[in-house]
This record gives sequence, structure tokens and C-alpha cells, in this order.
Amino acid sequence: MTRLPVVIVGGLHAEARRAAVEELLATIPGSVALHHDLSTAVQGTVVRTLRDATGVLDTGEAPLVNDCACCALREDLVPELQRLADAGLTPIQALGSARAGETPVAVVELWDSVEPKAMAEVVAAHGGPELPVTGVITGVDPALLLPYLGNGDDLMDAGLTAAATDRRTIADTWARQLEYAPVLALVDSPEADDADRALLAQLHPTARQVPIGHGDLAGAALGGFDVEAAAAAQHPACALLPADADEAGVSTLVWHRDRPFHPERLYAALEDLTCAAARSRGRFWLADRPDTLLHWDAAGGALCVESAGPWLVSLPDAAWDMVPPVRRAAAALDWHPRHGDCCQHLVFTSPGLDRDGLAEILESCLLTDAEYGAGRESWKDLPRAFDTLLEV
Repeated sequence: MTRLPVVIVGGLHAEARRAAVEELLATIPGSVALHHDLSTAVQGTVVRTLRDATGVLDTGEAPLVNDCACCALREDLVPELQRLADAGLTPIQALGSARAGETPVAVVELWDSVEPKAMAEVVAAHGGPELPVTGVITGVDPALLLPYLGNGDDLMDAGLTAAATDRRTIADTWARQLEYAPVLALVDSPEADDADRALLAQLHPTARQVPIGHGDLAGAALGGFDVEAAAAAQHPACALLPADADEAGVSTLVWHRDRPFHPERLYAALEDLTCAAARSRGRFWLADRPDTLLHWDAAGGALCVESAGPWLVSLPDAAWDMVPPVRRAAAALDWHPRHGDCCQHLVFTSPGLDRDGLAEILESCLLTDAEYGAGRESWKDLPRAFDTLLEV
């Protein structure tokens, strides 16, 4: 099997995503783009299209799997990539269009609501060394950044679900698409202003922003991609969260404390906290669940709270060797002599953010001195306000 680099391009901003794919096909000779259209899943199939810079080369269908279009994509994607690699040449190379010494790539153009993390991990897990993921790109129209981030509509209502059980919203899907990719391909958007650009920079400060149409995207796409490191950067225990910032009317507040939340007071404040920012995320600590690391993920006025397993300090010493080094390093940065890595680390990003008001609400949800002094055994008797939310 010939080695065939894979570049994944995704994003709900369809025009920006397609423009990024077209630039890659135009600037990396011999390359092809593989796209699965999940909108046909209601008819029981997923339509697969293979194209190059000149147009469509081949089409086919993949059967629906478990009534889930995204499952069909996972089942069909790697075999199709392997078929291309097994041939030793992409179809366009067979026509003699690739120049000697140039390595073509397979560009996987994801359907609108498919998240790049899932597909990058599928290719990495099943593609082997012959199908290395060399780049992950999200197409972005800066003028649409805030409208999509503030859109709390369900994907189902927009006709963008990948499965009958898909309960994601446009906002949370877009946020993950944006924050996972190390490269953001930006279309030239006259409607975008300084606030849009500041919001983009604050949401994903480590991303490489590449304007589409300047010929630089190919280099960014082939720079290499570490699937395990990308997953760690998104994991609540060691996520690379944005830093404090304030520019062009857009602010990011980083709120870090080493005292647990009172569950009932925090629950009562959830609506205010969720609606206070266009995007908020991080990890937090509830007094009635002192051993559980909880994940905070909010966008579009909706909040998802999930357990992310135990805090590192709650694990027996023998289990530490099984914890990834990146998590141990992240825990060391926040280590408290009494509580270990248990902490509040929440980040709120938004235009017009009321930093002082937000901080005041958060502070009011912490245990008081008397409650804190009563100790962990007493904390466990506090009202279990989050039980229903965490069971969802």
C-alpha cells in the first residue's frame, strides 16, 4: 500500500470549507477530495463523491449503518482511503497530472455537522501508517462566527443531524469544530470587523489562521498532526484553555479558584452564568462530589455538564502510572497542598462581557468559610442539586 497523506477539512461554514478544499486541490497537484453527503440518509444511503481540481471523478453509495449517517461515514471512509492508497496512485495521477516529486493528498471534506475530532481519530485508529493524518482544518467565515456561536437551535431543526439520536446544537457543534483544528482557513469577509477577529483569536489563540486564496494553505495542511495531543488539548482535565484577554470590545475572563462550589447555589446561578458569555468551558469542583472532575461546556445559551472521571488526587498511587503524562503535568500546574488538582478553572469569552458581574456571581457560588471549614465529609451532605443534570 502506498503512503497517502490525509487532510481533514470540516466546519459548518460550508462556503469557507469548500473554498479551503478547492485551494488544496488546486495547489497540491494530483490530490483528490473525498466527501460523504449525509443529507441523503433519509433515503437509507450516504452518497460518496470523489473529485479533483477538474471536477467529479467518481460517485458511489454507502449503506446506512444502525440508522446513523455518521456511522456509515465511519464504516466507509477508511476503506475508501485504503482503496486509493492500495492502487498506488490516485485517479488523477493515473492520468499523468501529478508532477514528479510531488506527493498528492487525500482531502476528506466532512459534511456540515461532522466533527473533525471523531474522523481524525477513526483514520488514525484504522488507517495505519499508510494513511497518516497530516492536517486538520476548519473553514471559517469570521462574519458568521458569532451568529453560529450564539445559535442554540438543534441540528435536527436545521436538517443537519447525523443520527436520529443526535441532540447537538449548532452552537456547541460549531464551537468544537473551531477549537479542535490547529489550522483555521479564513475566507475574505468584508462584513467581518475587529470584534469578529478578536473573538476568533480569543476562542482559539493557538490556531494558525490562514487566509484562503493566498496559496499558503497547502503548507499548513501538510505540517503534521498529532491525534493524541489534540485529544488531550480538548480533555477537561488538561485542556489548553484560552488566556485572559480584552480587545475590540471582546473579553475572555479566566476564573480560577481552589475552593469547591456549593451545589445548590451554583445550580440556581446556571442560567445567568450560561447566558453571560457566547462561549464558556472548563472544569469545576462540586462540594457534594469532591472526588469527581466535572466538565463545563456552554455555547448558544445551552450548557452541558458531564463527569470527566476522578480528580488525579482521588486516584490511588498505583493508578498514577496509567494516567497520561500530559494530564499529570497539567495537574502539577494547579496542585494545591490540601486538595491536589481539585479546582475551579472556567473560561468565559464574549463581546460585551460583564467581567465584574460574572466574577461576583461565581464567587457567590463557592462554599463560605464556615461551610469550607466543616470539611469533606460534611460537604457530601449538601443538597444533590446536580443529580438530575448529570444523569441526562
